[in-house]
Amino acid sequence: MENRTLGQYLYDCLKEEGITEIFGVPGDYNFSLLDTLEEYEGIEFINGRNELNAGYAADAYARVKGIAALITTFGVGEMSACNAVAGAYSENVPLIHIVGSPKSMMQKEKAMAHHTLMDGDFDVFRKVYEHITGYTVILTPENAATEIPTAIRIAKTKKKPVYMVVAIDLVSKPVLSHSEPLENEAETNQEALQSAVKHIKKMLEPVKKAAMLVDMKTLRYNLGESVQQLAERLNVPVASLMQGKSGFDESHPQYIGVYAGAFGSQEVTKTVEEAECIFAVGPVWSDTNTSKKTAKLDPLKIVEIQPDSLKVGAASYMNVRAEDFLHALMDIGFRQEESVTVSAFPYDSMAGDSVAPLKAFSYYPRIQRMLKEDDIVVTETGTFSYGMSQVRLPKGVTYIAQGGWQSIGYATPAAFGACIADKNRRVLLFTGDGSLQLTAQEISSMLENGCKPIIFVLNNDGYTIEKFLNVKVDIEKQTYNEIPAWNYTKLPEAFGREAFTARVETNSELDDAIKKAQDLNGEKLCLIELIVKDQMDGPEYMQKLRRYLEKQEN
Repeated sequence: MENRTLGQYLYDCLKEEGITEIFGVPGDYNFSLLDTLEEYEGIEFINGRNELNAGYAADAYARVKGIAALITTFGVGEMSACNAVAGAYSENVPLIHIVGSPKSMMQKEKAMAHHTLMDGDFDVFRKVYEHITGYTVILTPENAATEIPTAIRIAKTKKKPVYMVVAIDLVSKPVLSHSEPLENEAETNQEALQSAVKHIKKMLEPVKKAAMLVDMKTLRYNLGESVQQLAERLNVPVASLMQGKSGFDESHPQYIGVYAGAFGSQEVTKTVEEAECIFAVGPVWSDTNTSKKTAKLDPLKIVEIQPDSLKVGAASYMNVRAEDFLHALMDIGFRQEESVTVSAFPYDSMAGDSVAPLKAFSYYPRIQRMLKEDDIVVTETGTFSYGMSQVRLPKGVTYIAQGGWQSIGYATPAAFGACIADKNRRVLLFTGDGSLQLTAQEISSMLENGCKPIIFVLNNDGYTIEKFLNVKVDIEKQTYNEIPAWNYTKLPEAFGREAFTARVETNSELDDAIKKAQDLNGEKLCLIELIVKDQMDGPEYMQKLRRYLEKQEN
């Protein structure tokens, strides 16, 4: 700790975690944090257009690199970032939120300071964050050496955002050395593990057909490799849940697609629901993943594997680490005799005449065909999220979407964050016209920072996803789902930079635009606007969902 200030020590700890960029927005209470960062080697400050967008960008950065950091100012800044941090909590994303607060003497005197509620309470915003983070702490020179590592450890182990607030005048104070042993990661209870294995062996005795489901926590806890090895040993078909897309290599011969109850591929649904035993790795039984509860899964046939616990039918086994359990299952003695067969995926074949207007059934196969190994695919909440769930991804693709929190506008700043996280991988953003209007400023951030993603803007004249979901009122009466008509291809010009842009209405025009974007090979940002005249055109998933909702109303 010798001669290190609180700010320097904080950045040392973040750099040890592989964080090389920190997102945020400057404000007068975080100047000392940013001044320290300006002089610090190894971490760059990435300025967002607002705190909400900076939080979204940090969220995606963490999904790519494992952990991220965000700096905001007190009150107005941290409240703006609240939605992004809550989304990270909902989606199990480890994010370090650092807040610069007023001088410690002002807080002690309960001064009527700007950016406060004018009631002298300087702890109110931290209390808000207690509900949307895994840990909160007020940093001081006396506790920093203990609390900063503790907060980071909690973010990494719980896969949740954490919150640190520090007064502007304390950032440059020397850290007082204080050594306390950190808690070791909980070890597996071997007795519980062996009992669970014994239970499963008995459960599998009559089983001829089994299947595996992977979900979000497979991604967050880096369980993909172990899951694939187990799937190969068991020789079972593997499907992902909506929120766990890309948790299993979709080019693998045992991958059968996304399980989406009544709304997805009925072949996938049949395979999963007829299985006599289902190994579910890291599942979140949300309304998204259960497709409005149309998923028909017998809990007594499920082996539910969570990061630190598991359920076998109705029995629970605590303090069992997923890695240890997956390894133990390798020698369970079960191997499905029937080979895994997969028919064509929904978008394997090209569709639509070249001169025909764009439709969901024709542009999704073209999107699938253009994807490459190791791409980063960022998908917005809306019709795109449901259509892209059925697109088969090449090997190594990182898929980023807010399947649970579903905050409209997330994807554009998230794509920016993904670009910053890995400058050597191609980033593709799929967003809608309504969603883009919420956070379009981050295209400016992309251009300013030399990011060159390929952006697809689906222009279907408004909030089409909301029109699909609202079955009670005629579409014509849903004026609240209408939006202003923007010229999306002019956005780069408005932001003062050059880019390749195209506005396409037919399949052949889309083919041509994709080819030009591919040929540029990352030379410049590309923005392709897809004009879809039928505002109720959507992927098959959405059509099935709407019919289901209509039946529920009748």
